[in-house]
Amino acid sequence: MATGDFGSIPKIREIDDEDDEDFEDESVLERLYGLTEMFPERLRNWTYSGYNTGKKCSKAVYKFSRSSLWIGATSFILLVVPVVFEQERFNLEQQQLVQQRQMLLGPNAAMSGSMGMQPSAPGAMAPPPTK
Repeated sequence: MATGDFGSIPKIREIDDEDDEDFEDESVLERLYGLTEMFPERLRNWTYSGYNTGKKCSKAVYKFSRSSLWIGATSFILLVVPVVFEQERFNLEQQQLVQQRQMLLGPNAAMSGSMGMQPSAPGAMAPPPTK
């Protein structure tokens, strides 16, 4: 056969197939573990301890944030929500009073005066104290 003959291509493919059969299938973790041998033991130990420290710190931060979120949420519910409900109830009562005055005395009566404590006449107010 000549050097430019295409008869040698199947032989190359057959060789590649034989090479693939020699290798065992490895998982990614097995390959990574195999790569650890190229690093010194001191570096591997340092990396492992750094990983463990990071893992412990992240667990501690997670537990702390979870606890603080629980404390904050329950404190908000117990301390702030009742105040908000009372404020809303007070505002609703004020609106009902304004509507009641509006129905009894007309639309302009609800706007004048504050909370129904309008003096009946300008002279009804107490005079300022004199010496």
